[in-house]
Amino acid sequence: MGGKNGGLGASHNREGARGGGHTIGFRWVSRQRLTPLPPRAEGRRRPPPSTPMALRDAPSSCPALWRSLRCPAAELRLDLVLSSGQTFRWRESSPGAWTGVLGARVWTLVQERDRLWYTVYGEEPPGPHTDGILRDYFQLDVGLPALYRAWGAADPHFHRVAGDFPGVRVLRQDPVECLLSFICSSNNHVARITAMIERLCQAFGRRLCQLDARPFHAFPSPAALAGGDAEAKLRALGFGYRAKYVSGSARAIAEGLGAEGLRRLRAEPYAEARRVLCALPGVGTKVADCVCLMALDKAEAVPVDTHVWRMARQHYGAAPGARSLTARVHQEIGDFFRGLWGPYAGWAQAVLFCAALHKGQDAAGSGKRARRGRESCGDKKP
Repeated sequence: MGGKNGGLGASHNREGARGGGHTIGFRWVSRQRLTPLPPRAEGRRRPPPSTPMALRDAPSSCPALWRSLRCPAAELRLDLVLSSGQTFRWRESSPGAWTGVLGARVWTLVQERDRLWYTVYGEEPPGPHTDGILRDYFQLDVGLPALYRAWGAADPHFHRVAGDFPGVRVLRQDPVECLLSFICSSNNHVARITAMIERLCQAFGRRLCQLDARPFHAFPSPAALAGGDAEAKLRALGFGYRAKYVSGSARAIAEGLGAEGLRRLRAEPYAEARRVLCALPGVGTKVADCVCLMALDKAEAVPVDTHVWRMARQHYGAAPGARSLTARVHQEIGDFFRGLWGPYAGWAQAVLFCAALHKGQDAAGSGKRARRGRESCGDKKP
């Protein structure tokens, strides 16, 4: 789990990340039996929130509602990327089908051979605009196989490990959602973080739709989490000491930096973006680097938790004399990997983190050892 310069064989042109989709040649047909609306609301095709929709888990189910992008497994593996602690809003709704919330819409994604199929639940059919959302989210303008080859040539350990974990790429997430989600990662593991974020969205987020018996909600705005009673509500939801930091950072964004100000950090240098983030309540160097890497276009950011620190010592001999993971050690390890892997060092670290995470799950089996294997290490603000 868990930045940006050219190099290492990557083609990175975000403005050109549009188009290239393929849609099945059927007319758009809504599956919903629409309830008549009052005259003022006529023309609005969205069903009432209480009207459940059926989950679509394969392109063969209502093919007119599916669209696809060319995306070989070497470029993207959904099962690895969506389950390795970068995001906490997706679940495998049926074998090979991943359903979650992206951009205040509910999606189901399926990979079949060299195509990424998707369907979006709502009143609008998928099209070039939804292609663009997915291309941006998965950063499909970055050529991953060339990066793997470059990292493997520079690093024998990466070469040994990465062959079993192709298609691991870094997501480009909404900065507010990414920040508040990773504040919840402190001393926590992926399964528990996922459950916490689900409760957060249900309590504070706008309801989007219901698929079968499961409701889906948008991630709440900073203003929704900045109220005077937000911290108490979060504690009641099981956030513990993190409640103070989630509501405090949401308030700092809502009343100061603003969601757009946070997004504008994408244009700032890595060091400046990290400095601004570390000034927010509950944000230390690890959380800041996660946000820099996964939301602010800093491909050079290398989040360092105890797992990465252990890997750096065991396989690379980095920071040999360090006895604890201080901000200085974090910087030293990050600099080491940036020197080894280059300007996309954070992406290379994401591959090795994913490999360690999944190998740990396989070895752990079940119970307490499996939960430790899913751990997304805590970050204590230094």
